[in-house]
Amino acid sequence: MTTNKQKQPASYDGVALVAPVTVPYERFSEYGAQWFFGRALAELVKSADIEKKDIDGLAVSSFTLAPDSVITLTQYFSLTPRWIEQIPLGGASGVVALRRAARAIQAGDAEVIACIGADTNKKEGFRELVENFSSFSASSSYPYGAAGPNGAFALITQHYMDRFEVKREDFAPIAMAQRHNARAYKHALIKKPMSREDYLDARPIAGPLHMLDCVMPCAGAEAFLVMSIDRARSLGQPYVVIRAADELHNAYTDEDAIQVRAGWDSFAPGMYERAGLGPKDMNLLYTYDDYPVISMMQMEDLGFCTKGKAAEFVQNTPLTFDGGGLVHNSSGGQLSCGQAGSAAGYIGVVEAMRQLTGAALGQQVADAQRALVSGYGMINYDRGLCATAAILETGDKK
Repeated sequence: MTTNKQKQPASYDGVALVAPVTVPYERFSEYGAQWFFGRALAELVKSADIEKKDIDGLAVSSFTLAPDSVITLTQYFSLTPRWIEQIPLGGASGVVALRRAARAIQAGDAEVIACIGADTNKKEGFRELVENFSSFSASSSYPYGAAGPNGAFALITQHYMDRFEVKREDFAPIAMAQRHNARAYKHALIKKPMSREDYLDARPIAGPLHMLDCVMPCAGAEAFLVMSIDRARSLGQPYVVIRAADELHNAYTDEDAIQVRAGWDSFAPGMYERAGLGPKDMNLLYTYDDYPVISMMQMEDLGFCTKGKAAEFVQNTPLTFDGGGLVHNSSGGQLSCGQAGSAAGYIGVVEAMRQLTGAALGQQVADAQRALVSGYGMINYDRGLCATAAILETGDKK
């Protein structure tokens, strides 16, 4: 029997990412998700110096947009797109959006695509969101007293600690470095300095998780435009290109009883090969950081260190924007900016774009040319179902 080798994704030649936009985060908001989408759209038009009618593609991600959808947004905002997409994948949504939009640009299905992740956070809204996150959670987890995402990630974190002999203090360098980065970033909601003692003495939440391991729900939006390189040049816009990208979903279900990987290690070698690059070529790393253990998994499975050795890696590798090592989540990530729902799946892409085009809102990382952005999303009980990654590079100035 002949086994066909899995085909690798085609290149993303000719595609540009333009106009990184953040709608400032708020702890709570009485505005609906629609308002944040509208703000993001207006800022995209302004930033790229285009007209709204030029946008003929729209990709959106949101937990709180329902009962509205991407199609109702087109009427609210008087858009007439030729291409639309709704990507309900939480922390994986940003990379999935740029991949889908890039293919649409290459195919001629659209010329300028707005990719937006946005959510609101009303008082008591997060509790309602968790209660209705998925039918699996509602029927199979909550009846046993599962404590929402903190309970699920406490299970994953404890399993990781037991398997790889990791201690709680080994997670501290991630949270501390990101707080340091956030102090210079204008949109971060949490900027209070954090010491190792602050991290270790924080209030216990669930199992091994304490307060500073957990993200703070908030409201806000992240967005960017996807278009051809020729279009970006004609607009005089600085841009970023996609050297390679990939995704895998529901990986290792039969092999890992409790998650210690999510699929990145399956596609990362091919992604690096297509890009002609490796982990050591990355100036910037943006992992999805809803909890430190998930960032560690991404560091390992994307090749920055061997499996089970991320605790040693983060202890010995400076992660701050000014540390001279591997700059990790230069804006502070979700652990210090806050988690604005599905916008959190776009924050890495948007911040990478700013750094790579010399337009950082905090401290500009010197000579940043390449970034790896990874995503993770849709946790049920013992695992997150989505794994994504993209290698981005500064576009030329021709």
